[in-house]
Amino acid sequence: MSKTPTWGRYVELRPTDLAAIRSEVPAVYLPWGALEWHGPHLPLGMDGIIAEAVADRVIRRTGGVLMPTTWWPAGALPHPDSLSAAGASLSTLLNNIFAQLASAGWRVAVLVSGHSGHIHELIMITAAERAITRHGLLAMVVPPLALVDESMLDHAGIWETSLALSLCPDLVHLDALGSEPLQIKTSAVIGRDPRNTASASLGLSALNLAADRLSSAVIQLLASDDPAPLHALYSQRRSRCQSFVERFGPDLNQATLAWWENLTQEKQADG
Repeated sequence: MSKTPTWGRYVELRPTDLAAIRSEVPAVYLPWGALEWHGPHLPLGMDGIIAEAVADRVIRRTGGVLMPTTWWPAGALPHPDSLSAAGASLSTLLNNIFAQLASAGWRVAVLVSGHSGHIHELIMITAAERAITRHGLLAMVVPPLALVDESMLDHAGIWETSLALSLCPDLVHLDALGSEPLQIKTSAVIGRDPRNTASASLGLSALNLAADRLSSAVIQLLASDDPAPLHALYSQRRSRCQSFVERFGPDLNQATLAWWENLTQEKQADG
């Protein structure tokens, strides 16, 4: 039988334990969430709940160390209950974190992003590429469901609600969406209507698929020490974000507001 990978939670480890794990599996995981409005039916911390769940499943397969979840995104959905950091602040934070992790001897840093906003992801990709170039750290940042199917990156829709039903069913209240046709300004649903479609079994399948894909990618990075797959991933992810930047501009706050206004107008026109 193969040996069970050694892993631990950073906040629970003594220095000697941390060093032992790093020597055996020099991979560190950073779940990254958001404090963001997900409509009346889902909790505000949904992105972090998903990121934690994926990271927990992956690290048990690969080994390494799990950092505590960070909850600050850039460019959260416009709403009084959404809290976010300035883009420059997030960039500085990530640059400092990656530099310190590299200095401490980690070879692979995996930022599991539950939040998939376009500019948020571009900031993270830029920081990861800088860490690769400047520090030789294999920094991987990705929304894990993107490794399965891009269409699964919805917001408060069938996929995110299914994940919530599989992870924290007591926090899901689909009845709060009512029975009338959904309005995006009150439901926050971007994607398929979760009512009568979302399920815990669907969420568990998505979670396991994402964990499988991410585990395989990390194992490959640890074995090869080659950044080429990361550069290919970031080229693909940048292409996804390029049309957004071209249409709404690179300014974080203005682009997010313009996108939301455009989206709500389109939905009203369709409705």
